[in-house]
Amino acid sequence: MESINRNALKLLAFAGSNSSTSINYKLVKYTATLISEHEVELLDMTDYSFPVFSEDLEKQEGYGPLLVKLKDKIVQSDALIISVNEHNSNPSAYFKNVLDWLSRVDRNFLADKKILLMSTSGGRRGAMGSLEVVKAVIPRFGGETVATFSLPSFNHTFDEQKGITDAEHSEAHKKALKSFLSKI
Repeated sequence: MESINRNALKLLAFAGSNSSTSINYKLVKYTATLISEHEVELLDMTDYSFPVFSEDLEKQEGYGPLLVKLKDKIVQSDALIISVNEHNSNPSAYFKNVLDWLSRVDRNFLADKKILLMSTSGGRRGAMGSLEVVKAVIPRFGGETVATFSLPSFNHTFDEQKGITDAEHSEAHKKALKSFLSKI
């Protein structure tokens, strides 16, 4: 008989990108494979498409079932793992739009959520600009970033079969994940 871990938490993991080739999704997916003591649900954000937010559209159409489904998944989770992509040193328009919609459904949609916030890019900064912007707004929605990790030069430091191949960054990733898991 399989034992059940009654202390297991429900973690929700996703990237801030809706690209079918998202490197941030690859990083989140890899991170999720390293967690065995908790239940991790991995979302593919290509399944979550929303119109560009506007107050007029909100008044006319309200909140669609897909948006409510995403909000409910977040609210029902115990903690989050998010990896944000970067466009021009900021979060992508897609992720900003997701945050805008979610905050209209429930301003505190991240209430009491502990978050491991990550980022990666092909460049040397590893999408740090985006990570810092998102980290700064998370408290506005009730969440708390308890650990961060940024992986620079993704195409040179990550392999889909092996994960993070650079020893220094692999160790930093393990440390961030361990810190996150100890705080949830």
